[in-house]
Amino acid sequence: MGAETMGADSAALLFVYGSLMRGQANHSRMAGCLWQGHSELTGLALHDLGPFPMAVPSEDPSLRLHGELYTVNDEQLAALDHFEGVPRLYERQRRTLADGRAVWIYVGRPRQVRHVAVMTSGRWCGRSSQGDCSGQGGD
Repeated sequence: MGAETMGADSAALLFVYGSLMRGQANHSRMAGCLWQGHSELTGLALHDLGPFPMAVPSEDPSLRLHGELYTVNDEQLAALDHFEGVPRLYERQRRTLADGRAVWIYVGRPRQVRHVAVMTSGRWCGRSSQGDCSGQGGD
C-alpha cells in the first residue's frame, strides 16, 4: 500500500503510536507535518518490541490503540514509508476513526509479534517505559 498517493497537493491524516509521537526518539521525522491531536483506533493490538512498538490487526473489541494524528502530504508520507520500512517491516493501511475520518497507519503482521505480549493499555511510552504505561499520557 505504500505506493498509493493522494494527488499533487493533497493531504491526508496519519495516525502514529510509537517513536514518531511527540517526545519520542524519532519525532523529528514529523517535521513539517501538522499535529491534529490525540486519537484512538480499535481493531489493533499493540506490542512493545523494545526500541519501537508494532500494532497488528486484532479481533479483540476491548483493545484500543492510542496515538496522535498528523496531516501529511505525499512527499512526507513517502519519506515516512521509507523510514518505516514499507512494505518489508510495516504495511501502510487505511483505517477509520470513530468519527468516520480515514487515516493511514503503519501496521505489522501477527507473525512478527507472535512471541511478544499485547500491551493492553494500547499506549507506548518509549524505550525507557519498560512495559505498559497505562497511567501516562492521554487523550
